[in-house]
Amino acid sequence: MFNGIIFNQGLITKFEKRSKGINIFVKANLKLTRKDLGVSVACDGVCLTLIDIKNLIMEFYLSDETIQRSKFKFLKINDKINLELPLKFGQKISGHICQGHIDAVGKIQSIKKIDKSYLFNFEIPKKERANLIDKASICINGISLTISKVTKKGFQVWVIPHTFKLTNLSSLKKGSLVNIEIDILSKYVRNYFNEKK
Repeated sequence: MFNGIIFNQGLITKFEKRSKGINIFVKANLKLTRKDLGVSVACDGVCLTLIDIKNLIMEFYLSDETIQRSKFKFLKINDKINLELPLKFGQKISGHICQGHIDAVGKIQSIKKIDKSYLFNFEIPKKERANLIDKASICINGISLTISKVTKKGFQVWVIPHTFKLTNLSSLKKGSLVNIEIDILSKYVRNYFNEKK
């Protein structure tokens, strides 16, 4: 479980295709050792299990299911990804509860700098739009953000300079793809009322 507050980024250095997935190699300054093998790490919002680490390079395995549900099917060498270690008991939650389970791949429709902040406009698949709620939390590439407006094709979020600087949102542009995890509370509530019909 994560809270979507990003302090670290990693660089994709290599990936190896397998018969039923891929292994990715990520270079980062996270304080992890071989004693931490098996720990979960949110990689651009996707919960992955650390299977090896050597010389600051972490290795993760992605199944075909994970690849198809995330933007990792378009993975390239030197891509920057946001990283977050799992929450610890008693740790402050500054964002919102994020599971690391991706609901959809979104596309940036526009980015506008207004004063010192940035207004991002995202498009997501039609089947996920019904779960969007104004002012609800949403996880984009592992970043906890707030929906400022639900639009016809998706939603908008405001990004403050601090978040823009510390995450890979600063390296994205119009047309870039992102991993989207919709707030679990909104999904559960919607599912509950759909079952009551």
